[in-house]
Amino acid sequence: MPRDVVLLLLLVVLGASSGCLQDPTPAYGLTGAVCRLTYPAAVVLNEKTTKVIEAAFQHARYPSMKGEKSLLFIGRVLYGLDNLEIHNLSIGRSAFELRPGEGIAMEISNVSAVFRGTIQYGYGSWLVNVGHSLDFEIESQIDLGINPKLYCGEGKVAADTSDCYLNFHKLRLHLEGDKEPNWLKKLFTDFITFTVKLVVKGQICKEINKVANILADFIQEQAEQFLSDGNISVDIGVTTAPVITANYIESYHKGLTNYNNTTAVIRDSGFHPSQLTEQRMLYFWVSDQVFNPMLSAAHLDGRFQLNVSGDELSNLLQTHLSSSSPELITQCLKDPSSSRFSVWSSSVPRLNTSSSGSSVWTQASAELHCGTGGTPTLSFQTDVILDVSVSYSEKKLFMQGDVKKVSLIRAELPLQDEKLQEFIREAVQKVGVPEVLSVLEVELTRLLDKQGTNLFTIFNPEVLPGDGFTVIQMDFGFPHHLLVEFLKKTLQSN
Repeated sequence: MPRDVVLLLLLVVLGASSGCLQDPTPAYGLTGAVCRLTYPAAVVLNEKTTKVIEAAFQHARYPSMKGEKSLLFIGRVLYGLDNLEIHNLSIGRSAFELRPGEGIAMEISNVSAVFRGTIQYGYGSWLVNVGHSLDFEIESQIDLGINPKLYCGEGKVAADTSDCYLNFHKLRLHLEGDKEPNWLKKLFTDFITFTVKLVVKGQICKEINKVANILADFIQEQAEQFLSDGNISVDIGVTTAPVITANYIESYHKGLTNYNNTTAVIRDSGFHPSQLTEQRMLYFWVSDQVFNPMLSAAHLDGRFQLNVSGDELSNLLQTHLSSSSPELITQCLKDPSSSRFSVWSSSVPRLNTSSSGSSVWTQASAELHCGTGGTPTLSFQTDVILDVSVSYSEKKLFMQGDVKKVSLIRAELPLQDEKLQEFIREAVQKVGVPEVLSVLEVELTRLLDKQGTNLFTIFNPEVLPGDGFTVIQMDFGFPHHLLVEFLKKTLQSN
């Protein structure tokens, strides 16, 4: 079995697309995968909002500002603000609301920060012409409001946070040593703090919009990496803009498998919002039209192969079969070091999901080699139909198979031995299928771990079959490692 196999679990939110339909309804037929994030999940994500807002404040770049003001008896006062930096940042409560058909309303209250910088100023008349420079700091307490809207822009889900406002509850200026005359301090308090308000608001809102789109791109990159392996990848581009209700945010994705410059096509995938509920935190709806091209790509890429040593084969036959092995096989396995068994998919597997379960049809070829010769002692080809159920528990993937039919469609056997044929059918059902599934369990778990699934806290995941689709539903805890990686990316972008 290959070290890397195609994923059968989990699609992640947001992705790129070449175009989006304005109306979600006609986009349903082109949608291979859907992600529904419910209100309880949004509550968990909102707990991390303060870290994102902190990143926006800390990484904002405040430009130098210049201006002038005319004063009676003094004349013109020229001023400049330079090296404006933020210190002692703390953020209080964060609250949000899902607004159906509009977006998300967010309020971040009690943002305390100290802005420090340098004031350069000159004031004069026919009597005096003096230039000065001094350090200053401004204590502030701010409430921040953002009403982000999700839309389909430039082929991906993007965030528009232009509806952004800051309310300053405190903006107190302290000049260096407070040694300047009171009238000068009052002057600066009047128009310097006003200027700082405008600049801070403009830069913070601009930075929040930037960080929001960095976050969207970051999630997209994580999803693309998760679903890419070797020559196989999946286009999870959006087919339409996300839908927001009072209870959930839902995004729609193509789910098109790419393999060797060939892209799968989805027609009438059959999605409808009523196929998902709102009781769990996170839902993934995946069409059979996503899984089947993935299985096809894995087959064409030679992923479905299994080699079993003579020792292992002998042990499996003795453990799982009540009947004794035919003489041909017994003689072959007398010297386990020189015998080997190989099995591989000889045709593209097919998945068919209905409300009663998921059925897989596969055609497999096998060869038993004894000794050092190149010609197999035994070779055969079978059709296998089995019902498969998948679960995920304790950070491991589990697969159960119930074999419904085994057909021996080609066999190169000595004297066409009927007893040997019956033995092969029994061995395929009781040994072959369970062994393949057990190897798939290990390899898929390893691949999921490689992509970071084991770093998530997932509660009670369920894999539920439907008519032509599969629903994966779960509750989760937000993985701290993703937040750390995102904040690193934000830092690198500045």
